Amino acid sequence: MKPAEPAALAGLEQALGHRFRDPDLLIQATTHAGAGHGRAGAIDNERLEFLGDRVLGLVIAELLVERFSEATEGGLGPRLTALVRREALAEVAGEVGLGSYLVLSSADAAAGARNHPKLLADACEAVIAALYLDGGLEVARSFIAKGWARQIGALSTMPVEPKTALQEWAQGRGLPLPVYTVTHSSGKAHDPVFEVQVNVQGLEPIVAKGSSKRIAEKAAALALLQQLGVLQVGTS
Repeated sequence: MKPAEPAALAGLEQALGHRFRDPDLLIQATTHAGAGHGRAGAIDNERLEFLGDRVLGLVIAELLVERFSEATEGGLGPRLTALVRREALAEVAGEVGLGSYLVLSSADAAAGARNHPKLLADACEAVIAALYLDGGLEVARSFIAKGWARQIGALSTMPVEPKTALQEWAQGRGLPLPVYTVTHSSGKAHDPVFEVQVNVQGLEPIVAKGSSKRIAEKAAALALLQQLGVLQVGTS
């Protein structure tokens, strides 16, 4: 598919709160790599993703230091991890309607990739980079501060990472570390489904699904913790 025309992205600019001086940056940010395969001189958002990831991490770290002025590094780290993960990015992308502006290959669009969390998260990182390059750090910071405000506010209680909590639970009882095994994978390349089984000595195995191995592992650990009756306040 052809890249979007600048005028077609006016609604996205409004949602982002920034009018681009260089519209080509926003066009690049919304163009998925698959849309340009086989086309000479095609642009895509992969390089912008790389930059946007770093800008997001810096700004979120700054916002957390400001918000949680008494927190130690040990209290800030898990919050940062929760806020830069794929799910957090995809949520913000959904709030600004980013999926409807993505330029995808015909096959990806037909397969529903426009609403896939990974593509949305990647595109959101690319948009952050585009904002940074077009308007500077303050423009990117303004978007991130607004887009992540609710998620930051929800972290007044430090999030519990399920895999870490399960590991600590096992170690506290003198048990071997939990073992995670992929039991099945299915789906297309842009929309995979993984089934992961977690085993802890003396307990029945638990199987959970996710769109990545990491997500499935976290889901399995959380399910086992819930089965054990371990309180999961603020789980990320």
